Amino acid sequence: MKMKWEEVKLLKQSGKSTVYLIRDGEQLFVRKVLKGRHPVYRELMKFPHPLIPKLYEIEMSDDETVVIEEYIEGTTGEKKFSERQFLKIAGELCDVLSFLHERGIIHRDIKPSNILFTKDGHIRLIDFDAGRVVKEEREQDTTLLGTRGYAPPEQYGFSQTDARSDIYALGVTLGQLYKTEKRRFLKVIKKCTNLDPNERYQSVKQVKRALFMEKNALLVLGGALAVILPVVLAAFLIHGKETAIQEEGGLIVLPAPRDPHWDGETGLGLWGNVPESGYEDDVEYTWRLYYRENEKEPPKAEDEDWICEVDQAGDLLDPDAYFMENFTTQFEKNGFYYFSVSASGDGLTYADSPYVMSDAFAYTGEHAPPLPAPTGLDWRLVESEEGRKIYATWDNLDDYVDTDCFDVWIYDESGKYVMNNIWTKELVLERGQSGMQIRREYISGKNKSYRFTVHVLTSRPNEYASSPMPDPVPEEYYSPWYEPFRRAE
Repeated sequence: MKMKWEEVKLLKQSGKSTVYLIRDGEQLFVRKVLKGRHPVYRELMKFPHPLIPKLYEIEMSDDETVVIEEYIEGTTGEKKFSERQFLKIAGELCDVLSFLHERGIIHRDIKPSNILFTKDGHIRLIDFDAGRVVKEEREQDTTLLGTRGYAPPEQYGFSQTDARSDIYALGVTLGQLYKTEKRRFLKVIKKCTNLDPNERYQSVKQVKRALFMEKNALLVLGGALAVILPVVLAAFLIHGKETAIQEEGGLIVLPAPRDPHWDGETGLGLWGNVPESGYEDDVEYTWRLYYRENEKEPPKAEDEDWICEVDQAGDLLDPDAYFMENFTTQFEKNGFYYFSVSASGDGLTYADSPYVMSDAFAYTGEHAPPLPAPTGLDWRLVESEEGRKIYATWDNLDDYVDTDCFDVWIYDESGKYVMNNIWTKELVLERGQSGMQIRREYISGKNKSYRFTVHVLTSRPNEYASSPMPDPVPEEYYSPWYEPFRRAE
């Protein structure tokens, strides 16, 4: 039975649609008058979902589609969310998109303004005006729709859109909803927004799995390893030894980093590299730092009273090498410090390893004087057989010992963080032309300028603290500007 409604007010009008708030008795609804045929709404009416406004009536002619749907109070657009809120929103987006894709429905206009943040604490996915139902026989879409900046290349006529098109827009949207430098999220967004659909996640379930990588328990297979999972075995026969692995929900649990320990009294933590960890060419780990006033009560790997947790990545691919991290900037009170570390999986093939715990580091340098700050910061361009190389340099290397670490941070002219890297003095002397090499792809933006700061991380924490690094960073702590295109001229 059709509603007997009255118009309350005009909500939105454009060349493609007119949207009204209407009333039937005491209940409010939304009435949308859309130009053209939009059969996707009939499909949606067949498959209701709690995160999509309920549809009550649909009328369709050759020239027009009229839809009456549930009215839900809420707000849209880009907002600032905590990590916890972001993950809840991302999880619900993945759930509703997975539901749609399983039924052959593609939204084609995922963006913050089409996500309704409601008073009940849940989202609603709205505005299916660009939506379509996948038709296998077509090579490309007949109508090109979407929002610039969110729509993938194939949505502009290069091929037919499918679930991977929504995954591209989902990645852009996630990047807008949560401004983060956390590598675990950045690598998910990067894979979602690959220009080649074949290089993206192939389903929204894979996206959700990568966002919510769980720490699965480790199963030691022992002598049965040679019989079970023979294909997987080859990837884990590091050093010719059997490595504990497990398949959990289609993912292989990474081996735990071997032998996490402190390098004497340097404050440097070491653990065995796991080349299968991370994403693409980077290995990745999550470490947790613990403090105990008394060494007699060391933490266990499952303890959650850590003082900080950090994702750490690098390009170390040698399975025999050790990954190194300088923990000294986290030391505050005299006592004993421990770290645990887990190898991070990509969420597609590998799940995270369990955490393993280090030995104790006895810290007594609570009142130690700081190392001097680096001076004479500048850029150095060196021509080599491999082409031009660019180095961030400073002129007081003699003030430091070989195990002290230099943390170089690059910023652009807007003050936005670009990248950072940490080298020991030993590595600087070996490779760095008295500085640190900066990969050109990070500092090659057209009409952009870059500068850097250097923070020296002590490797003698019981004698010296790390060099000062005020917050905010004063001008005298920055290098001159590097302008790649102007210098190239």
